[in-house]
Amino acid sequence: MAWNEPGGNNKDPWGGGGGKRNDGPPDLDELLRKLQQKLNGLFGGGSGSGASGGGRFPWSLVLIVVAVLYGLLGFYQVNANESAVVLRLGKYHSTETSGLHWNPPLIDTVTKVNMTEVRTERTTGQMLTEDASIVDVVLQVQWHIDDAESFVLRVRDPLKSLQEATDSALRHVVGSLTLNGVISQNRTQVSADTQARLQDYLDLYQTGIRVDVVNLTDAKAPREVQDAFDDVVRAREDEVRLQNEAQAYANQVIPVARGQAQRMIEEAEAYKSRVVESARGEAVRFEKLLAEYERAPQVTRERLYLDAVQQVMANASKVMVDVEGGNNMMYLPLDKLAQQSGSQAVQRKDVSPTVVDEIYQRVLDRLSAEAANRRRNQNVR
Repeated sequence: MAWNEPGGNNKDPWGGGGGKRNDGPPDLDELLRKLQQKLNGLFGGGSGSGASGGGRFPWSLVLIVVAVLYGLLGFYQVNANESAVVLRLGKYHSTETSGLHWNPPLIDTVTKVNMTEVRTERTTGQMLTEDASIVDVVLQVQWHIDDAESFVLRVRDPLKSLQEATDSALRHVVGSLTLNGVISQNRTQVSADTQARLQDYLDLYQTGIRVDVVNLTDAKAPREVQDAFDDVVRAREDEVRLQNEAQAYANQVIPVARGQAQRMIEEAEAYKSRVVESARGEAVRFEKLLAEYERAPQVTRERLYLDAVQQVMANASKVMVDVEGGNNMMYLPLDKLAQQSGSQAVQRKDVSPTVVDEIYQRVLDRLSAEAANRRRNQNVR
């Protein structure tokens, strides 16, 4: 029910007089004074007097508000990839990891550092090599923070220390190599040696930096001698190309030569085996022939003679036979006879013995007859 409706007894919700009617807005100063009196009563202060009398200043409320704000300002969040270095009154206190933490403001100083971010530092410059040559070098260093306390407190300017240490390590490594080694032959070695020496320097300085990778991105001769150096590089590339071609030719020729040598060795072994076995066979045959000769010398001698004549006649095309006691020499054209016998065999189309064997048999018969006649004549005499 509204205060000014019938039956509402004309009650003023802003604390006005019981039966008095006040249609104006509430007095804000009066509300503030009442609130101040209540707070003073809660914290032991006086209750105030009169509407126009001034109350005490609310110091307790101010202190509460200040304390609440102070406590809230002390909270801070450390992310998973961060570490927080806490200094208490300027002195190292602790290193906090990820999570929600609280430190008293104005007493503690909190410095957050990113521990997982990989950063890149680039170094360029002209450097002197071992053979007194000048080379332009470009180097990149990838690194991250490994020790937050050392990175924040041990060195005043860690980045500058990193730059100077990188330049010193690179100059030391380049100075121990020749120009060709830095530019082409030992680029990987330059990166590895520079990384090892740089990490030693950073650990000695206690910078809290960990070097991940060192890349020698570029290394070339100065611009003034670049043309001459390019000629040297091309000559070296031609040398390598010719060596590769020679090696490829050697790889092609050597297996062929080895195969030929192996074939000749195997042929020689086969010839050796054939000759040895043939000799052994001839020896066995001679032993058997000797036994037959001891049994019948005359027959064996004639058989040997006939075999020899057969071998000779098989390779001859003409035979001249001298008859003992006569003035005429018999001529046997074996080649003509062979051709005639061959043509007759072709015309008849029948299978006959070998032509040479037939002629040989005829000659043997003739010679046998002549020999028999000579023996008869000798016996008669």
